[in-house]
Amino acid sequence: MAGLRTIFMGTPDFACPTLLRLIERGEDVLAVVTQPDRPKGRGQKLVPPPVKALAQEHGIPVIQPLKVRAPEVVEQIRALRPDLIVVVAFGQILPQSLLDIPKHGCINIHASLLPRYRGAAPINWCLVNGETETGITTMQMDAGLDTGDMLVKRAIPIDPDEDAQALHDRLSCLGADTIDETLDRLAAGTLTREKQDDALSCYAPMLKKETGHIDWTKAAQEIKNLVRGLTPWPGAFTSLHGKTLKICRASVVSASGKPGRVIKADREGILVACGAESLLIQELQLEGRKRLPAFEFLAGYRIEPQTTLGAQRGMNDA
Repeated sequence: MAGLRTIFMGTPDFACPTLLRLIERGEDVLAVVTQPDRPKGRGQKLVPPPVKALAQEHGIPVIQPLKVRAPEVVEQIRALRPDLIVVVAFGQILPQSLLDIPKHGCINIHASLLPRYRGAAPINWCLVNGETETGITTMQMDAGLDTGDMLVKRAIPIDPDEDAQALHDRLSCLGADTIDETLDRLAAGTLTREKQDDALSCYAPMLKKETGHIDWTKAAQEIKNLVRGLTPWPGAFTSLHGKTLKICRASVVSASGKPGRVIKADREGILVACGAESLLIQELQLEGRKRLPAFEFLAGYRIEPQTTLGAQRGMNDA
C-alpha cells in the first residue's frame, strides 16, 4: 500500500529519528519544512538545521520559511496536497489555515506525558521538578499551545542521575517508535482521541541563562535536579572567586553546614553545604576553562574549605 502523502515539520536533532522512521516506513514524504539556516560559531558561518541535512541526504525537498504563517507559505504547502503533516520540535506556531490543510490534520510529537509540561522545554522542567517518569505523547494539533487531543502515549522511567541530554536522546528515539504506533492505528482505523484535562496541565517555559542560577539555601536534591535539568544548556551555575562556575554533575550527601560554603574539596569532589544536606560537585566548568571531573580540576586549582560559592554572582558563560 502506498504511504501517506506526508509533510514533515521539524528542526533540531530531536526530530531526526522521527523523520528517518517516516522514510523507513515508506510514507510519501513530499517535503520537509524547517527553520532557516542560522549563523554559528566564531566565524558565524550559516549552518543548516539537522533536519534539513537529513532531508537532503534522502533527496527530499526542503522549505525554510522565516514565518510559516505567511500566506504564500501556506499556499505552497496547500499545493502539495498532503494527507498528513507530522510536527516535531519545529519552532514556530502553526496557524489554523495550515492545520486545516491535511485530511488527517497535523500530528505533533511532544516530549512529555500531556497534559503535563506543555511548552518549549518539557524535558528540562520535568528533571528540574524531580519527576520520576516522563514520555512521549502524540497529539492532534489545534491552535492552542500543546492543547490538542491526545492520540498515543508512551511512558518511560527517569534515572535519578539522568541529565537533560541523556533524556533528550532517549525520548528522541521513543518519539520515532510512538509515531509508528500512531500511524499504524491511523491506517487500521483504530486511532482514538482523548481530550486533555486542562486542570492537570503545567507549563514548561523556554529556558534562559538566569534559570540556572543556584540558590544554595535550597535543598541539595533540588539543586541536583536543577543541574540535571539544565545540562548541557544553559547550565546550573554559581560563582567561585568572582568567576562563573557551572556544575555539570553532582550527587547528594548527608552533611550540613552554612549554605554555599565548601565543606571539603578532595578526590571525591567539592562538597558544598545546602539548605538541607550537601551537594558533592563531581564535574564542573570554570569560566574560561574546559569541563572537567572535579578531581582533575582540583589538581590545578586549589579550593580551601570554608570558601563560599556564590558570594559574587557571575553571569558570564563558562
